[in-house]
Amino acid sequence: MTVIGELGEKIDEFNRIALERILNSDPVLVDIQTAGEWLPDMHDHLVLHAGPPISWDRMPGSTRGAVIGALLYEGMARTTKDAERLAASGEIEFRPNHRGGGVGGMTGIITRSTPLYIIENRPYNVRAYAGVLTDRLIFGGYDCQTLDAVRWTNTVFAPALKAALKHLGGVNIKRIQAEALHMNDEMHNRSNAATALFSKAVAPALVEAVGDRQVVAEILRFWNQTPSYFTFIGMGACKATMLAAADIPYSSIVTVMARNGVEFGVQVSGLGDRWFTGEAAVIDGPTFPGYSRSDAERDIGDSCITETAGIGAFVMAGAPAILRLVGGTVEEAHRHTAEMYEITVGENPHFTIPALDFQPGPVGIDIRKVIETGIVPVIDTAMTHRSAGVGEMIGAGMVTPPMKPFQDALRAFFETYAG
Repeated sequence: MTVIGELGEKIDEFNRIALERILNSDPVLVDIQTAGEWLPDMHDHLVLHAGPPISWDRMPGSTRGAVIGALLYEGMARTTKDAERLAASGEIEFRPNHRGGGVGGMTGIITRSTPLYIIENRPYNVRAYAGVLTDRLIFGGYDCQTLDAVRWTNTVFAPALKAALKHLGGVNIKRIQAEALHMNDEMHNRSNAATALFSKAVAPALVEAVGDRQVVAEILRFWNQTPSYFTFIGMGACKATMLAAADIPYSSIVTVMARNGVEFGVQVSGLGDRWFTGEAAVIDGPTFPGYSRSDAERDIGDSCITETAGIGAFVMAGAPAILRLVGGTVEEAHRHTAEMYEITVGENPHFTIPALDFQPGPVGIDIRKVIETGIVPVIDTAMTHRSAGVGEMIGAGMVTPPMKPFQDALRAFFETYAG
């Protein structure tokens, strides 16, 4: 047998280990803590963001807006101009969420006082976080309405939910995801059913653990009015799952996909925390009334950790309702899912697709198969306005990531393991 043949067998062997860890993962939402409490090296001048590393001078408008809003909320700046000067001064450290074992939606901006969902993957004693984030802030807003929403999230919502989780002893997220996939969710841009299932599970504990009836009513109303609420929790569960499959020598499975509005980046299990990047894609999809595609930022956010873990657009065939948001046809949704089986190493019996006769969904992106087939992972995502301060979702659509990160990763993989 050739050296390459022997290496291929070894890669397959360790990919089976990584796949087993993905399939056996069991993420549970156990707590809420602030970033300052949870991250040991979190400091006042550290700002976490989505995607691969990026500096202030390269950040797109929406991310700059979110940074400005966060610095204003933290009291580190009194005016927008002060916040911009501080961000550009070199006194602020910018760092990807993934470096700390977590994720953030859209711009993903997290500062010291930001609450975090703490997700425990119990079979592997792994914990991940996802930001308890305010939509207007992470879409780049920094006006008074944005800061008031952040204040309510941080000082009212998060403490109340923390008390409810303590009362419950945690909420099993994998079970909610599995059930919601049978209710027309794909768990990236559509999590309507998952939000309903989560609020149903937590509401009794919220009533019992929180004495202020007005707070309970506000939270129940918020869940009722925010069908996408569960998305961030699901992202944290997917991150906890993929952390269990990370850092396995000889494994060619992708453990991270993320975007910062300028670059799309991947990490591979057998290559640790090295980033491989290419230009972030333009999102192809419909915009809301009053906006056009020229208003939209390039692809941004940590949310495609869902596709990395085998849900999101990977299971679009089972969630045709998402097409009303991202565009396309049912036939295209089926094609997207079918193609993902060609670039993955296995199927997930816990996440099945009713429209495909309950076939297990594809999971475990293999960089070798991406290059061999020429098929890149499919992603569906939201659009944010490219200008700082707008703070709104302006549409949604489909994304075709660049091939370059996968090519570079495969080259580095063989340089590492085959010399």
